[in-house]
Amino acid sequence: MSTTRRNLLGAALGGAAAAAVGLPAASTAHAASWQLKWSPSASADGLGAFETIEDDRADSHTSASPHIYATGNNWRFDMHTVDRDTSTDRQRQEVTGLRNGSGSNYLKWTEGQTWRVTYSMYIPSSLKATTTFTHIMQMKQPGTGSAPIVVQSLRRVNGAQTIELKLFEDDILIGRTPLDPLHDKWTDVDFQIKVGNGSAGSVRWILKSGSSTVIDASKTGVDTFLADRVRPKWGIYRSLGDTSGSLQNTYMLLTNLRGYQLV
Repeated sequence: MSTTRRNLLGAALGGAAAAAVGLPAASTAHAASWQLKWSPSASADGLGAFETIEDDRADSHTSASPHIYATGNNWRFDMHTVDRDTSTDRQRQEVTGLRNGSGSNYLKWTEGQTWRVTYSMYIPSSLKATTTFTHIMQMKQPGTGSAPIVVQSLRRVNGAQTIELKLFEDDILIGRTPLDPLHDKWTDVDFQIKVGNGSAGSVRWILKSGSSTVIDASKTGVDTFLADRVRPKWGIYRSLGDTSGSLQNTYMLLTNLRGYQLV
């Protein structure tokens, strides 16, 4: 994917994104707008772009380390069939959070705020949808033991490969589209979330392939907050319980990550 097209992602989606459902209405005193808060470079910032790195937490495959690394302008996540997480029925190679600089200088998404992340992802044909969970993006409360809030997943539905977005706890499907046409190419992602408890939250999910919009789905009046704050995660997190024979050695690439707050 060309650098020019990647750099145009925010602008290309900006008009539609600004009108996202559930976002605060502009007032005569102050028109709300997306403010860029995070714009890391893989080549310059590497893994310093993220709050935490979850690379082979169980030391199950140290000979292949690192599984998560920067390569050129991309962040790469490698997954092998022998990799295991600390829960041995699953695999996990993920990064979390949006870090600016060093130390504790990371962005905190709190209740009442509205955030947006845009990026491009490359899903090879070896990264397949499965009958059990394969998440490639999550929104979670930091800390161990909490369930995801939102998941972007690769899922088999009646045998077909799909990519979907769901509100996890209430099992609310935001949108779903075939995965096969997105294999072996760059896909642009625009994800927006209003962090709200009970029915105060909303989400919007846009996928674009080249100049074509693949899906633009949203949901208002939903719960997008557990406690503390919300933190994004990217990578490959999948169950070993797949029954379709889809688990292979694979990888995923991300590039041009951007984070915006509606202020």
